[in-house]
Amino acid sequence: MSIRGERIGEQIRQTLSRLLRDEVSDPRIGMLSLTRVEVAPDLSSAGVYWSPLVPPEGAEAAGGLERMSDGLASAAGFLRRRLAAELSLRRTPELLFRHDPSIERGAQVLELLREVNASGEGAATSDAEERD
Repeated sequence: MSIRGERIGEQIRQTLSRLLRDEVSDPRIGMLSLTRVEVAPDLSSAGVYWSPLVPPEGAEAAGGLERMSDGLASAAGFLRRRLAAELSLRRTPELLFRHDPSIERGAQVLELLREVNASGEGAATSDAEERD
């Protein structure tokens, strides 16, 4: 992606974050974070990657993500019109919302590292006790 594309993507991400927080009232969307925006070189489309801030639990996880995705898809036209009004672009890209699982994966990796660290500390403590 070019520097111009990255700059436009960041402007779109910031503006969409504000619009989602302040102007969209769809209860399906909930709290989410826009992780990145990838803009096509001709500005015809923009891939908007999102992740929930409060991940759904258990069996309802897939349904919760699907509801959020449906809510974002239904708000895409409104958000595109608001973007056109706020950003001075010759062409306002079509918004394609995509779930980004990287935050959930990162949380899982951190949890695994904590478990490994805790088991390592437990082993070190038992080794010290055996020597005494």
